[in-house]
Amino acid sequence: MSHAATRPLTLSARGPLRGTLTVPGDKSISHRSLMFSALAVGESRIEGLLEGEDVLATAAAMRAMGAQVERSDDGVWRVHGVGVGGLLQPEQALDMGNSGTSTRLLMGLVASHAITATFVGDASLSSRPMGRVIEPLARMGAEITATPGGRLPLMVRGLCPAVPIEYTLPVASAQVKSAVLLAGLNTPGITRVIEPVPTRDHSERMLRGFGAELTVEEGPEGKIISIRGEAELRPQQIVVPGDPSSAGFWMVAASIVPDSDVTIRNVCMNPTRTGLITALRMMGASIEEVDAREVGGEPVADLRVRHAPLSAIEVPPELAPSMIDEYPILFVAAALASGRTVARGAHELRVKESDRIATMRAALEAAGVRTEEYEDGLAIKGSGGDPLPGNAQVASKLDHRIAMSMAVAALAAREPVTIDDVAPVATSYPAFFDTLDALTNEASLRI
Repeated sequence: MSHAATRPLTLSARGPLRGTLTVPGDKSISHRSLMFSALAVGESRIEGLLEGEDVLATAAAMRAMGAQVERSDDGVWRVHGVGVGGLLQPEQALDMGNSGTSTRLLMGLVASHAITATFVGDASLSSRPMGRVIEPLARMGAEITATPGGRLPLMVRGLCPAVPIEYTLPVASAQVKSAVLLAGLNTPGITRVIEPVPTRDHSERMLRGFGAELTVEEGPEGKIISIRGEAELRPQQIVVPGDPSSAGFWMVAASIVPDSDVTIRNVCMNPTRTGLITALRMMGASIEEVDAREVGGEPVADLRVRHAPLSAIEVPPELAPSMIDEYPILFVAAALASGRTVARGAHELRVKESDRIATMRAALEAAGVRTEEYEDGLAIKGSGGDPLPGNAQVASKLDHRIAMSMAVAALAAREPVTIDDVAPVATSYPAFFDTLDALTNEASLRI
């Protein structure tokens, strides 16, 4: 799977954003819904699945390992699973495209099955280290051969039965946690993950919903997540809520463009995912939760966001795990705030689709923003609400979130901003630019 041809785009400031929209389904939940459905016996139905390139890579991988995965004309996905332990040997390499989530979680699945799978990806994914997943899976018995530096292409030779382990996460990572839990699904006995710092808990919620025997307890070192192996998962009907990471772009855009008033429907409000909302409210953003409810085991709400002056803050480092994907767009909010915002505690940004700290610093400085770079974040001197100078050439580094974040920054710039390649936006939000056009041109349009 590869991106479309390079697509440069120049954006200029626009009028207010107004209207009601629905963002794509949550990417984390979409990945997991496909994987867990493929491990259940029978047919699961998934509504609201994010149909970006990353999630489609997961769907293709599950097909390659024996599951029937089909999309109906009504947009509902139907998955006939093979059962835990029933994954088949893929006939060719699994192409993960740009999806680190697909890669790390599927490595966990393969690790405890008697199959061998080779994982390949695009240039961006192939530069990202997989060592933090390789280490615990190797302890469970998987044989993993990687490119030097623990990178793709890599091959996982699973062991069945694998060895249950107790593993303390050295860094906060929902992907590593999930990989170990997924390996534990087909491993006899109890596999435990100790999580010193809480991360998104979609895997735990959904595994329980599918019938896995999973417990979460508080211990002296943090959360202890235990899963009993050789599980039998039951098919489910899943409704995927809107992705809070995708909603974040519109929250910041509405906050920084005067007279904006946007309502984002059906946003996942899982407390392990709402760090950006907390940080923006600390800065003075007007974000109102409407019709809070629960859908498919996840809390959701509609969010009404109106323009408001923002003030600089020191972002609490403990928010990092609940907003790790939202730091690029938070940096844009900081660039329009009054004062100097300091956002640290985000080492993980160095090993995302790009080095998001260095890439966002370069992008913002090109647009006239003064910044200071730390190993784990940025300090940003805000404009006090005045337009950014703009007149910038921005390198997205094959990173969808950099491209979308700088597109939002362009809405509040005096001169145009040119992004060298927005094609990667298709990995998570194919309709992003259509939605932007609609919100700035048709106040009453529902998307």
